[in-house]
Amino acid sequence: MLGQEIQEEGISDTLEEIEKPIGGDYLEGAQILIAGVGGLGCSWAKKAHEKTGQGVDLVLIDADESSFQNSESHVIRLGVEIDSSGCAALPPLGEQRMRQATSVSRVLLEGVELVILLTGLGGGTGTGAAPEFARQARLSGAIVISVAAVPFDAQETRIKISNEGLSKLESNSDVCVRLDLDRLAWQARERGTDWRMGASWVEEFVDGLVRTLMRLGLINLDMMDLKTIVGHTGGSTLMVGQGNPDDAKALLEDALSAPLANLSLDGAKACLLQIEGGPGMTVGQVGLIADAFTENFDADAQVILGARVSEDLQGTIRVVAVVSGLEKITELSLR
Repeated sequence: MLGQEIQEEGISDTLEEIEKPIGGDYLEGAQILIAGVGGLGCSWAKKAHEKTGQGVDLVLIDADESSFQNSESHVIRLGVEIDSSGCAALPPLGEQRMRQATSVSRVLLEGVELVILLTGLGGGTGTGAAPEFARQARLSGAIVISVAAVPFDAQETRIKISNEGLSKLESNSDVCVRLDLDRLAWQARERGTDWRMGASWVEEFVDGLVRTLMRLGLINLDMMDLKTIVGHTGGSTLMVGQGNPDDAKALLEDALSAPLANLSLDGAKACLLQIEGGPGMTVGQVGLIADAFTENFDADAQVILGARVSEDLQGTIRVVAVVSGLEKITELSLR
């Protein structure tokens, strides 16, 4: 179905025949800001910014000076006296300090179209300052996509603290992706990495979203497409999957195996879908993958499709999907 629609737009059976791999070509005008809030958020934001490369700004927001070490970035220090105690597990303090920095963030956010906010909930800075920065970003006119790590199941005190900011962060974000730290840490152990220093899923998530909106492709997606999709009412999330171009089902399973809190995509009303593959990627593969990702959506769902050939994806395909208009999100509420 989708493959036929793409062919009608003039794309041949082998996508590389239309356009050579585009390498590092970027669309002009898109202003994207990666924001790390709190110790964990700053750590992830630095790693994600390293992976995305050119064309994206970085801001680190914390009350702990150590978060700003070894990084060339914009910095917002929360509070006059910076110390290792941060915001002392007091979300109201983090929120207050972020409000006091409004004049700084206003200048930083001028002209920014998309903010990708990374944070960990359960402490004072992430739980308090992240929703406030998201609010300021929305007021400036930016789209806000937040990635929030919820505490481990065993951390009852931090779970209670995180509840203070989770609903605020969701209400001030166009998309709020909840990361399950238990699943994230387990996946990191399987890969022999430290989830605190840079979870590969988070880096891939940010890189995939940036590539979707900034790099030239065969069928381009832009900020207006993203605004259209996130404008639908209901729950929302973002998925990233990578794998064999000829196994659409496995690609979907890889995306769903991400360390997200459990959710259902059934009945989704809208989706921005970016499919990126190597020079041999075909229209048939794109169509099958698009069908696999959208088959359980609402019958009248709005799906905006983008496709790109990238030389660095020989023999593999990467899919980035922003899904919104979810009627029901299951098992996401923190206890």
